[in-house]
Order: sequence, then C-alpha cells, then structure tokens
Amino acid sequence: MELNLYNSYSRKKELFTPIDEERVTIYACGPTVYGPGHIGNGRSAIVFDTLTRILRFKYNKIIYARNITDVDDKIINASRDENLDVSQITKKYTQQYHEDFKKLYVLNPDIEPFATDHIDEMISFINELISNKNAYISDSHVLFDVSSFSEYGNLSGRKIEDMIPGSRVKVANYKKGSSDFVLWKPSDNNEIGWESPWGRGRPGWHLECSTMIKKHLGETIDIHGGGEDLTFPHHENELAQSKCCNNKNLANYWVHNGLLRVDDSKMSKSLKNFILMKDLLRDHDGEVIRLAMLGSHYRQPLIWNDNLISQSTKTINNLYNSIKGLDEDINLKDCEPDEKVLRALYDDLNTPKALAEIFSISKKISKSKNKIELVKTLIGSANLLGLLNYRSSDKIVKKELTKEVQDLIKERKIARENKDYKESDRIRDILLRLGVKINDT
Repeated sequence: MELNLYNSYSRKKELFTPIDEERVTIYACGPTVYGPGHIGNGRSAIVFDTLTRILRFKYNKIIYARNITDVDDKIINASRDENLDVSQITKKYTQQYHEDFKKLYVLNPDIEPFATDHIDEMISFINELISNKNAYISDSHVLFDVSSFSEYGNLSGRKIEDMIPGSRVKVANYKKGSSDFVLWKPSDNNEIGWESPWGRGRPGWHLECSTMIKKHLGETIDIHGGGEDLTFPHHENELAQSKCCNNKNLANYWVHNGLLRVDDSKMSKSLKNFILMKDLLRDHDGEVIRLAMLGSHYRQPLIWNDNLISQSTKTINNLYNSIKGLDEDINLKDCEPDEKVLRALYDDLNTPKALAEIFSISKKISKSKNKIELVKTLIGSANLLGLLNYRSSDKIVKKELTKEVQDLIKERKIARENKDYKESDRIRDILLRLGVKINDT
C-alpha cells in the first residue's frame, strides 16, 4: 500500500518515496520554551506524532527529530518578567511541554536537539554562507542576503517584490534589503550570548533548525514539518540558507498542519480565547483531547469549542465500552490495523476517514460471532492514532456517588473557585483512586 503526502512545496499530493527506506528522516519544529504551550502547539505535536507512528508501521527505521528552541528574544523577555535566569526559564517550560505531550500520548522523538548545544555548528554554518557571498556583516549583525538566492519565495508562493514592507513598516538600517534576515545578532552584557568572529552575540531563530537538521539527520531529509504559520518566513528562510550552504534541498517533502481557531475566531491573547495545554489537560483526559484534534484533517483549520470536547468524550467512552471485558488477555503484538483504516491514513493522513472506519468496527463488535478478532483489529487501528492506550478495565466507569465522594467533589469545587489548583489536583487524585473521574465543563 502506497503512502501519499501533500507537499507544501509542490502544492500537490505526492507519492512518498524516501531517500533510503532503511533510514527515513523526519524533522518537526518544536517549541520555543518561554512560556506554557497552547493547544495550537498540542495540535502540531499530535499531527507529527501520528505521522511518525504511521511511518514506523510502514518502514523499518525512522529517525524523528523535534527541536527545543532555548535561545530567543521571547525567552530573554520572560526571564526579565519572571526574574529568573534564562536557563531556569527554559528548564521550567521544557519540563511543562514534556508533561503536556506525555498526557496527550505524544511519543518522545528519537532526537530532541537544543539550540544552545549547537552554537559552534551555527558559527561554521554562517561562515560558509559568508564565504559563498550569501551573507554579509553589518553593524555587528550577520544577515542572509535574500537577493543572492533566486528561488526565495518558492515554498510560500511569495515573490520578493511582494514582500517589500509598506511605508508604515520600518526597515532596520543595517539591512541591505528589506527581506534580508538575521543569522547572528549582538548581545548586551546582561543578555545570553557567545563569542563569535563577529563579536559576542546569539543566533537568529531561522538558523537553528537548518544547523541541527544538518548535524543530526543530514543535508537533505525526507520530511520537514510544522504549523502552517511557519511556512513564511521561518521555513522559507531555512530552505534558502540550507540550499546556499549545502547546495542541496533541505527536505524533499514539506508538511504543514492547519491552524487552530477557538469558536471560529483566531486564537489570541487579545481576544482572551488563548487556551493553554496544561489548563485543558487539568480538566480533560488526554485521549479525549487527542481524538478531538484528529477529528479534522490535519491540513484544515480546526474549530475548537466545548461541543467538540463533549462529543469526543462520548466517543472515547463508546470505544472503551465496545471492548469492555474482551481485551484483558489480548497481546498488543497481535493487534493489526484494519486495511481500510490504513488506506485512509496512507492517503495524506486522512484521520477523519480512518476514525469513521474505527467507529464502524467498534459498532460491529457486540453483534459479531468473532468478537476477539474484531477487538484486536479495533485496538491495532486505534493505537496507530495514539488512541485506546488503556485496557478497558483501567477506564473509570460510572458508579453511585457515596457521601464521601460527594463531599470530596464539593471540596474540589471550592478549591477550583479559589484557584487553589494544587488542592484541586490532590482531591482529584483521591477521587480517581476511589474509582471516580471528573470532567470539568
């Protein structure tokens, strides 16, 4: 069965043909760790985790890298706001991302490179660009000369002449061209920085991924992924600097997931509809959130609202109820996915169609004479999407609420109203041990 992916570069669906079937490489842009992640970060992580699961099913060896950006102006600003060292900020929020991703059943990448561990490689990368006359030094900055790369704009579909800022946008006086981007910038004495041939400073954001890809995966990789919002300028700039440094294409397939909207509005702090992953995970099971994310095709915008969560909760419960009492002695190694599910997933990761097939299998179990085989197929299919991670007996079932439980629920409600989330979580854990699970709506 062939795998087809939509390539953002060619703007069409293409047959996926890896460079080496024994070493398939995929890189997805990870978080910039200056604050807790939002549900848009969660969607991207789930999409590329699912794609990697499918690749692992099809090929013998997959190397998946997802980076951590731990040097950035936003991180410096956060360290000032929170009165913490940059290293404390990055450690704190890296740990938060790891906790959130684990609860969403996002598997660890094979490689998780940190930007600050690759400063020497970045300096060498810049030197190569300067030698090739693709970069220049100006006012203690090193910038990429966009005019030196005729293919600039091919990924995003933009022309250089259309990128010229209007009269209201001020162009930095150290730039030759308005579209030139920073490879290296100076750091003040009180800011994080490293010594370089151009003075003490730090790398530009776009440089980091190109350097880490080259070191860990090679000059050309199979798949480069990220959110749709990264197509320009981040991925466009990565593509340009890598092609000029290595004289090779950075990636053969560019895969981008659509953005997330809250109640059909763009998610933003100004609209006060900014939903953090940790807050959502405090109130809802990670499998429910994951199913909600996968219910729409990854390239389409995802409209997030309470109805989506409510429906996903019911659906997850129905899936577990369909296998209740039948999955106890099943070995996961015996659980193979359904062919129709695979066909849907191999067609540009069509998770809505795959889920429809999974739900269809689930409904057939109770009436089937061969229940165990159907349960195996259901589990094998759902696991490929990161779902049905428990035995059905591990899931909490409805039960009559005792006075003890009712009192605990009241105490937890008071703690939440007082924003004492530590106490709220403590009571929630007690309730879980008593066999009661709460979904806050």
